Amino acid sequence: MKIMDKNFGKFSSTKTGSDREQPMTPTLTEQQIVQHLKHCRDLTRSFAYRVFPHFWQQWLKVMMEHAERARSNKEQVALFEIQNLLTAVQQAAEHEFSQHLGNGFVKFKNKTLSTLTGEERFSGDMLSLVEHSDLEETIAITSITHRADAFYAEPLWALHQRLALLNEGDKLDERSNPASPVQFCEALRKVLTSLEVDVKTKIIGYKTFDQEVVGKLDALYDEMNHYLIGQQLLPNLKFVAVNQEDAAAPTQGQAGEPAQDELDENQQRRRASDRLLTGELSPSDVQYQSSLFGAIRLLQAHVNRQVAGAATNAPQAFTAQQLLYASGMGTGNPAVMNAPVQPTQILTNEQLVGVLQHLQVQALIATQQVMAANPNPANLNLVALPPQTVGDISLQMLQQIASEREDGAVTSTDMQTIDLVGMLFEYMLSDDHLPDSIKALLSYLHTPFLKIAFIDKGFFEQPEHPARVLLNSLAEAGVRWVGNDGSEQHDIYTKIKTTVFRLLEEFKNDVRIFAELLLEFNAYTHNVARRQELMERRAMEKVQGEEKLREAKLQVNQEVRNRTDQRELPSAILLLLLQPWSDYMSFVLLRYGDNSDSWRRSLEVIDQLLWSIEPKTLQIDKQRQIELHVPLMAALERGFETIGYEQGKGRKLIEAVISLQKMALQSRKAEPAPAPMRTKLESMAAEKAGQMVAANDPVTPEEAKIVDSLKMIEFGTWFEFEGGKRLKVAWYNKKTQHYMLVDQQGRKVSLSAGLQLARDMIAGKAKVIIGSTKPFFERALENIYQTLNERAETLKVGTAQ
Repeated sequence: MKIMDKNFGKFSSTKTGSDREQPMTPTLTEQQIVQHLKHCRDLTRSFAYRVFPHFWQQWLKVMMEHAERARSNKEQVALFEIQNLLTAVQQAAEHEFSQHLGNGFVKFKNKTLSTLTGEERFSGDMLSLVEHSDLEETIAITSITHRADAFYAEPLWALHQRLALLNEGDKLDERSNPASPVQFCEALRKVLTSLEVDVKTKIIGYKTFDQEVVGKLDALYDEMNHYLIGQQLLPNLKFVAVNQEDAAAPTQGQAGEPAQDELDENQQRRRASDRLLTGELSPSDVQYQSSLFGAIRLLQAHVNRQVAGAATNAPQAFTAQQLLYASGMGTGNPAVMNAPVQPTQILTNEQLVGVLQHLQVQALIATQQVMAANPNPANLNLVALPPQTVGDISLQMLQQIASEREDGAVTSTDMQTIDLVGMLFEYMLSDDHLPDSIKALLSYLHTPFLKIAFIDKGFFEQPEHPARVLLNSLAEAGVRWVGNDGSEQHDIYTKIKTTVFRLLEEFKNDVRIFAELLLEFNAYTHNVARRQELMERRAMEKVQGEEKLREAKLQVNQEVRNRTDQRELPSAILLLLLQPWSDYMSFVLLRYGDNSDSWRRSLEVIDQLLWSIEPKTLQIDKQRQIELHVPLMAALERGFETIGYEQGKGRKLIEAVISLQKMALQSRKAEPAPAPMRTKLESMAAEKAGQMVAANDPVTPEEAKIVDSLKMIEFGTWFEFEGGKRLKVAWYNKKTQHYMLVDQQGRKVSLSAGLQLARDMIAGKAKVIIGSTKPFFERALENIYQTLNERAETLKVGTAQ
């Protein structure tokens, strides 16, 4: 990002790139600082009092639904008791929640505000001491704040800069900003600490809190930034998100392209998905993934402690024979962990890598034989490359160990690593985001990734490790340019296949091969993405122009209908207003805007025209109508001429208006249009404006819920339709609720209404397959966490019984 306001820290005058003098950022007195902080605190607490009651009621509603679906009377009674408790403490919880937020501003003023994030709360030696319930709560908070920090990046960044001026210029982040999402989550955590509710109830609460409170923080941030701007605190601050490779580039665009700081919000959001191709991670991505991995380590230790509790003499290593004998292939199976036989020869890392190298060579030979039998990869349906299953690889590994050394054994720590890599590839094989052909290819990376987990212990510790980034890039490219309908774009399948085969063939012990392949693959996909981006941009500019016209027609139709709906009007007047005059008003609105004199005059013409055909009884009204006649007719004629309306039709409409005005001067009322004709004219106008929603086809609650959720969808999100065809959301119009869908080459395929997408999803004709800003490895870690969490819960239930 770039700070376009240069007065940060010194509070001096600000100049833009054109060196125009801007308002001075004042030097603040202690009294002014306190005043500004109090106002921001009051805004925050006022927001809390607005949203907290609704959040709590929604939480109660969800708990009621769970109680109604309870599997036993005992469970239902317990849930009802929780609901009664929450109802009883709502008012006190609301007050405490607001108080915690207010205290944050006091700590901020005293420079003592530093709220721990999830990763910091349980790190290092603290991992072994944390309770499982605390871990659940921390991961929930981390997940909420991670998404919120990304979604509110621009207003939060501006708020960080402006609040820093009230803190002697010290740099702020989410830990020290008293209104950041983590402060709201921490306030709720403190409230829930005093309540005797189980962790499942808390997690339900956090999910509801995410929707009802954190999801509405944009209103608070807008209020706070607006106030601080009004106090001349960095009033010209501008947020510009740029790619790393563009960070050193000038802000002016290249020839034929707009400058980066001129890209609108939609363009910035659309480009956010492109960083996944390069494996580029934001600081929040790194922190969140590190936090997830820390939680996974903790859960593995937690599971092992539970198992060890049942068998205190459990061995610390296991022979290959033991693991082969045990069910579950030794991936954390309690029967294996409790086996009494002790190993005599524990394999070193080097020996394990040697075993895996042998398996890697076998995998390479097998894939080459399959591909040789199917030499035409252009048609993916002909490539019958079977995926490698996790069970097969585990079996082959243990058989190889047993064949080389009968007493060969693997430590429990190494088994955890094997288990972790196995779960990574189990998730990959079950991931709906990835096309089946890509799953099959990437499954052959299981052995190389297991090798690197033993060779480079930092592999799982480092979110930006080249091997992890390469896997992210391969997966993202497969999602973008390979379809489940057997199609591919830009030879991406071939490029992924080449990368996988090179790893199988060349990766021995030197991990630098991952960085080398990452650079090559990303260079290729970068060029592809640039070509696609240009095609998408052209398509989007065209669609945005069409949508702008549609918005104008919607606004015009609404203005006309507001003036005609409660009146009985002749057919000629309805025809004139709903067709040629509406077209003229759309032209005026697009060219001059709704704050222009031309727009106001076009509305006045409607009002004057409708008044002029009403029967007149007073002489003063008749005189006024006679005076209005010439300028009104001239305005209508100019409007018809401006839009090129057919002269013959225009002349007939003008003559009809004159005839109706004469009747009005004679105090006679014109005959209204027949109901069928009026309905037809209004329907045609509504359809032309894009307002067609059949009255006999109402929106169901389920459809309305999905439509609302689609409003939050990120640009870059992929849909998979019947037959496996994949389309991406390239742009969304909030006013018309239309989604521009492009294919894997960036070509516009359709402009779909949100309601139609919702109906396709309910009917099973479409499904969301990926969000644009979540890399594969992050999704995998979340899945592994859930898997281990379920395993821990199962063991907990088994121990209790």
